[in-house]
Amino acid sequence: QLVESGGGRVQTGGSLTLSCAASGLTFDRYAIGWFRQAPTKDRESVSCIDVSDGSTTYGDSMKGRFTISSDNAKNTVYLQMNNLKPEDSAAYFCALGTDGCDDDPYGMPYWGKGTLVAVFS
Repeated sequence: QLVESGGGRVQTGGSLTLSCAASGLTFDRYAIGWFRQAPTKDRESVSCIDVSDGSTTYGDSMKGRFTISSDNAKNTVYLQMNNLKPEDSAAYFCALGTDGCDDDPYGMPYWGKGTLVAVFS
């Protein structure tokens, strides 16, 4: 089970930290990715961490602003989002990959229900 938290409303330039808590699995064997979906848009990859080796990936528009990390003792992955922009507004989902990180949502078989982020100017 994956449960996201930490979404909310924030002004342009502000920060939020999202959390993805995993249960019922051996956390450090998998990859955890963050995706987002805005109304009328496709779901896009935000960032991913392969918990087994700590390697990370980021979408181009997130590089330098977002940081993904994991706390294996807490079975939790975090997404620190800084310098937020209105175009970052979306529902953010975490997903678990059993074969490493994948930018394609269809490559990540397990999903949380999401948390909403709204950035206003």
